[in-house]
Amino acid sequence: MSFQVAPTAYDRFMGRYSRPLAVEFADWLGVRAGQRALDVGSGPGALTEVLTDRLGSASVVAVDPSEPFVAAIRERLPGVTAIQASAEQLPLADESFDIVAAQLVVQFMTDPLAGVSELRRVTRPGGVVALNVWDFEGARSPLSAFLRVLKKLEPATDDETDRTGARRGQLGVLLRDAGCRDVDESELSVTVTSPTFQDWWEPYTLGVGPAGSQLAALSPDRRLEVRERCREALGDGPIHTLATAWVARGVR
Repeated sequence: MSFQVAPTAYDRFMGRYSRPLAVEFADWLGVRAGQRALDVGSGPGALTEVLTDRLGSASVVAVDPSEPFVAAIRERLPGVTAIQASAEQLPLADESFDIVAAQLVVQFMTDPLAGVSELRRVTRPGGVVALNVWDFEGARSPLSAFLRVLKKLEPATDDETDRTGARRGQLGVLLRDAGCRDVDESELSVTVTSPTFQDWWEPYTLGVGPAGSQLAALSPDRRLEVRERCREALGDGPIHTLATAWVARGVR
């Protein structure tokens, strides 16, 4: 899935959660100087920036199918190699990286097993393939409060619980099926505070991802109803969102 939205819209919608998650993810992976890293499905660069801070721009490559996101990385992190491509067809040589990571991406891959197999292909022997996806199954994603309200009003809503990686253990199975060994699974949590309800709500109106696009497809009156139901559930703010992601890593 390619996100054809402005990078700034994605930043406001998901970046507020993906940036702190990227720090926790890099810590969990033990990213250290001297390694070469690939960020697959990089978006506008939340994880790419963390990897660059720790490894240097010359040691980081970012790949994303969305042209606006690739352009954003080239502008924001000019020393990083940014490539427009899908996870399932990486235009990169075998055994090229010490760490190959896909943050909040697996659930949007057209063929997750093919995508993760590609991640393993470009990982050096002994290197690490790493994945994370929000816990949609347990309603612990940063979007869960919104999706809960939307699904009550619109039962056909895609609440993302059936997407690959959204349930406990799925990422580990995917890594093993792709040929990785010594698979380790855990979870990481971040807390993000929205000062007011409007700060929390406004990013959903930008049409980003399944949540935003489903809201945009509703009539104005229905969108207003969703907004008011969310405000009733969450209050006027501040709103503290605890978001948890499944994480898994395996060795090539």
